Amino acid sequence: MAMSDTAPRNQSAPSGRKPSADEGGSSPVTKRGGGPPASRGRTTIADGVVEKIAGLAARDVLGVHALGSGMSRTFGAVRDRVPGSTRSVSRGVKAEVGEVQTALDLEIVVDYGVSITEVAAVVRENVIAAVERMTGLEVVEVNIAVSDVKLPDEEDDDESDTRLQ
Repeated sequence: MAMSDTAPRNQSAPSGRKPSADEGGSSPVTKRGGGPPASRGRTTIADGVVEKIAGLAARDVLGVHALGSGMSRTFGAVRDRVPGSTRSVSRGVKAEVGEVQTALDLEIVVDYGVSITEVAAVVRENVIAAVERMTGLEVVEVNIAVSDVKLPDEEDDDESDTRLQ
């Protein structure tokens, strides 16, 4: 035996109001695709994206001269001179990205005379704020290794050598 509605559709509900969906009326809004847009797919963020964001955020800090060790900066300076190449903003940054969290390792060179602990703290704050704001990932740690101090009379590895023109 089949079940049937006890009230016919489009019949007024008691007290003259329009019937609800439970009372045999139609639902006011039906969404296509089922569910909010955020639940209809997956967003993945590559390690390189987080590394670039962190690199730019770290370079914005006063007292940070460069990112990366001396050797990586030397190779980077050579690579930057190759026609068509672009400057690597992620040099000196390594990220491990999970589904909802990320961890970062940065290698920096500081300017002589700055408080290394203060510069590292500001770098950490800047990197965490930028990565979390732009990616939505939780930054669980930012490890900072200070690999060198740029002295005022030292030549800059990134400046172009006038002999190589």
